[in-house]
Amino acid sequence: MAFAAWLCSGAAQAQISDTIHPIAVIGYTYDDNLLRLSDNVAPGEQRSDRMRSAQAGLLFDRQISRQRLTGRAKVSRVTFEHYDQLDYNGKDFAADWAWQLGNHLNGNVGGTYVETLTSFTDYHNDERNVRTQSSRYGNAAWRFHPSWQVRGSFVRNKFEYELPAQRLNNRTEDISEAGTDFLAASGSKFGIVARRLEGKYDTPRLVNGQRLDDDYVQDELKANVYWLASGITQVRLLAGYAKRKHDRFTSRDSSGANGRVTVNWAPLGKVRFTAGAWREFAAVESSIITNSLNKGVSVGATWDISAKVQASVTARREKRQFEQTSAAIFTGDGDDKLEGNTVTLVWAPLRSVQISASGFLDKRTGSRLVGSSDYRAKGASINASVQF
Repeated sequence: MAFAAWLCSGAAQAQISDTIHPIAVIGYTYDDNLLRLSDNVAPGEQRSDRMRSAQAGLLFDRQISRQRLTGRAKVSRVTFEHYDQLDYNGKDFAADWAWQLGNHLNGNVGGTYVETLTSFTDYHNDERNVRTQSSRYGNAAWRFHPSWQVRGSFVRNKFEYELPAQRLNNRTEDISEAGTDFLAASGSKFGIVARRLEGKYDTPRLVNGQRLDDDYVQDELKANVYWLASGITQVRLLAGYAKRKHDRFTSRDSSGANGRVTVNWAPLGKVRFTAGAWREFAAVESSIITNSLNKGVSVGATWDISAKVQASVTARREKRQFEQTSAAIFTGDGDDKLEGNTVTLVWAPLRSVQISASGFLDKRTGSRLVGSSDYRAKGASINASVQF
């Protein structure tokens, strides 16, 4: 009885409301080339579609002494006006424990689980293909000196695809990492990190009658920098050398510079700029090719028009250099180029309510050698969310 009385008290209710936050989102999207069909597709082929989405869930955030527990649990329903066979139920779950042991040891343990429709960028099929991505991770850092720390981490990512033709991309990726950092009094961090990525595919592909083993090992040695260059400029860098090896068909092996840099610049207070550049290996969701070396740049700007209105614009350019194998040799240009531009306007009439509208324009110059065709796509969306 005493516990029940306490639970109904104002103090207990305040604790619950400070910890658990319900959230709801509704959205409407128009896309004039949903399946990212080639510009050469017959005019009679349906290209555009309209989508409606509804999402509900809970956000969790709880401080317990020096520990912090955070998480989310969201479910969604997405329906299509024309391609209604693509209708699906989405899931998005995550949990994280930020732990602290004494004054020198800290880290995180957690996991995520997401179900969503696979992008049509590399597979232009009107059959539903829901991708399930799960992740488990753990990391720890030991600050053995006021200015120095050592750290390590392990992450396991697993990808599974609903469509039988796409299950060739079912895979597990393990990432092991160890590094050391110098922690400057200014808040900057300068370190070095060694990483190993191991990718294992469940089902080998058959290309031109040859059975391909797509498993790989990638070793990296990189600088890990967070530099507070000034009060208005911050630089993040994770870049160095990477070597990617395969057990079979070693012609696919590659090595060289690899990494990403991001610069944030806020010279005007209400106007902020972001620029990035990268040269990284990435997975390709295709039945022909499994990975590419991506080189790209992005720029963006955000303007706080008022206390309740914010506008942003981003532009992205990327070139993908696809792997070459003895079973799939390119006699022409085996690369493709992608361009993406987005404009977004956000209005927050209340602290718990947000309404956003955005428009996008995407373009790709593809390579037919790997089934990467030319396309253009543009569209717009509007979303409304409320968090209690």
